[in-house]
Amino acid sequence: MTLPAELKYRVLLELSQRISRTLDLPVVLNDLVQALRSAIAYDAAGVFVLNQAVPLLRRADPNVIAGMVQKGFDAPPADDPMLRSGKGIVGHVIHSGEVVNAPDVRKDPRYVAGRSATRSELAVPIVSEKGVIGCLNVESDREAAFSAADAELLEFFASAAAVSIEKALLHRQVLEKQRIEDQLRVAREVQSGLLPGAPPDLPGYDIAAVALPTGAIGGDYYDYVPLEGARLGVVVADVSGKGIPAALIMATFRAALRTELRRLGDVPAVAAQLNRVVMESRDASRFVTTVCGVLEQGSGRFTYVNCGHNPPILLRASGGAETLQTGGPALGIFADHRFEAGSVALDTGDSLVLFTDGVVEPADSRDVEFGAERLAAAVRRAGEGRAGDALQSVIDATRAFSGHEEYEDDFTLVVVKRT
Repeated sequence: MTLPAELKYRVLLELSQRISRTLDLPVVLNDLVQALRSAIAYDAAGVFVLNQAVPLLRRADPNVIAGMVQKGFDAPPADDPMLRSGKGIVGHVIHSGEVVNAPDVRKDPRYVAGRSATRSELAVPIVSEKGVIGCLNVESDREAAFSAADAELLEFFASAAAVSIEKALLHRQVLEKQRIEDQLRVAREVQSGLLPGAPPDLPGYDIAAVALPTGAIGGDYYDYVPLEGARLGVVVADVSGKGIPAALIMATFRAALRTELRRLGDVPAVAAQLNRVVMESRDASRFVTTVCGVLEQGSGRFTYVNCGHNPPILLRASGGAETLQTGGPALGIFADHRFEAGSVALDTGDSLVLFTDGVVEPADSRDVEFGAERLAAAVRRAGEGRAGDALQSVIDATRAFSGHEEYEDDFTLVVVKRT
């Protein structure tokens, strides 16, 4: 049958009066169920929205159904098979896109009881341009309560409501995106405050650093820690992963590093303690690579431990080069590991280059990486200029090599020159 134009107009008018006044999803769904009562007699009704329809809000939600409003139902259990797994007639409609009119739910194998009094159920899909986004259903305490005309009317009702539901979903996603962006902005400001605001004033040395995160929040970290006895702690680290989880681990790592470096001084002991901290504060997929060292101002001696990190390069004024590889594995992988210290001495004119993998991994059109040799060459091209000149030389060289201004991974570089 075809619905009379007058009935369609009345349904549209009722819907527009109720659900066009707001973009709040729960209110829209509630008004939809209320408006439905004027069109179809029911003892219970519900409107259900799919999880993927609200991706920004429900990524961690295991349920198939993310949003719903019900009238006349008992409160669903925590492990409701319809909400969690998309079972029942509602789930069938959502998965298949078909209309289901069950005259006796007790004889329908798809039915999952939502209320003991229900005898018949009518359910139709809510369809947007993107496909099925939910389901609208009505239930009755009588058998065979819903006719073909009721099914057609409910389909029309769902079609008319789909636009308002999609607008409410979009509005909710925009608000959630703004909330996340605000949180990221605050987190970015906090994280930037964890990095040194200026290079240390260490007579006889010129020190400069740069950190260029690829996203709003990076997983790289560098630091200078003034120590007693005219010594300076110099650290570069890289937390696996990106985003807020990596930033939280980095913040914990920084606090522990500064405390233990000042308390212990001995870099292998510091590395062992940091390893325990990372083991306790991470999930199983995260770890930290780092080079942690102590520079003695007078002698130029740099005592370090390399924990699974890219080996720093010591460029000699005479033209030679050394890599700093002594240490142990990345932090957070092996419990109670014993780390070994390495030691080098910076002479006048030497440059110590510490970096994360984002500095050496930019690739050209043939997928050849920039690499440590080109990094060393770029630092040497700065000649006897300041450490900041060496930083800019490396940035220019990596961008020219890859052909891109942006980096695919966080880019952190520290240059220590003995003057």
